[in-house]
Amino acid sequence: MIDAVGRSDVGRRRKLNEDSFYVNDAEGCYAVCDGMGGHNAGEIASQLAIETLAAFIKKSDRESEITWPYGLDVNLSFAGNRLTTAIRLANKRVFRAADSREEYTGMGTTVVAALVTQRVLTIGSAGDSRCYLVRHENLTQLTQDDSWVAVAQSEGILGPDDVEHHPFRNVITKAVGAKETIDVEIVEKPLEQDDLILLCSDGLHSMLSDEQIRHLLVPCPDSLEEAAKGLIDAANQAGGRDNVTVVLARIS
Repeated sequence: MIDAVGRSDVGRRRKLNEDSFYVNDAEGCYAVCDGMGGHNAGEIASQLAIETLAAFIKKSDRESEITWPYGLDVNLSFAGNRLTTAIRLANKRVFRAADSREEYTGMGTTVVAALVTQRVLTIGSAGDSRCYLVRHENLTQLTQDDSWVAVAQSEGILGPDDVEHHPFRNVITKAVGAKETIDVEIVEKPLEQDDLILLCSDGLHSMLSDEQIRHLLVPCPDSLEEAAKGLIDAANQAGGRDNVTVVLARIS
């Protein structure tokens, strides 16, 4: 059984919330998208991505014979193929929409999406929205940021203390809709009783350290709604520079 909630807030410095999220316990599907672009294009991009991803996940769950527009990757599980295809379809839709209207030019969105099937967590991501796992009072980041500072840090160009205030900290290297095609990173992890999954936009993890996030989730609050509210409130109290979106899912 899965218990999940999603919550989003505009933050303290933005006028428009360009984040979108998806929660469907029946399908075991959860997602967070953080849109970008001029005017309200970021909001459009994140909504289109969520709609497209959710539609394919729903279709691939209920129909035994469906068309796989990008084929099947034998190196991925069925859940991995579902997420990869869903994100690629979302990329295609956002890219075409961006090309159709001048005011949408350059729009895109990050995505982090999770499928829970038979006690296995499958994650697909692009951009710097993250998936964390809380297990036995430990918080572990399961996704890798597609960002300039993350690449620079992995190559030893930047140290951990350099990242927080670096002028390129918000520059991402991959986004849904930015190019005609997209490579999707897939991560899978077996789940245990009482595991807590956190999906979030960078409006959370850019304002709070991993230790601060862990402190708010350990011990796990009885109410996931209150836990989600506590995370968002903390991000806003720290400055709320961006929209803040969290999805929490607990295995029970």
